[in-house]
Amino acid sequence: MLTWEEFEKTEMRVGTITEVNDFPEARKPAYQLVIDFGETIGIRKSSAQITKRYTKEQLTGRQIVAVVNFPKKQIGKFMSECLVLGAVGADNDIVLLAPDFKVENGLRIG
Repeated sequence: MLTWEEFEKTEMRVGTITEVNDFPEARKPAYQLVIDFGETIGIRKSSAQITKRYTKEQLTGRQIVAVVNFPKKQIGKFMSECLVLGAVGADNDIVLLAPDFKVENGLRIG
């Protein structure tokens, strides 16, 4: 069990996907994402295995929720700088977590 203090250390923030690229070097089908988290956090990159449900066109301009205070993770030649969150279904079918309404980039999830 996590304590409340441990949970509060996790910074989940809203960001807008500004760019989506194929990631052919990934072991499992994935996209490379560029995400705008607003002035304070800035632009971060992430890789996400969300190709089953989403096209690149559907993702561009979409707001998502991501953890922004994990250490960077090297994935092949790509450096992932945040963890995009989603509900993971059968066969790795991922549905992204997102706000119901457009909000300011960088807002903290609490």
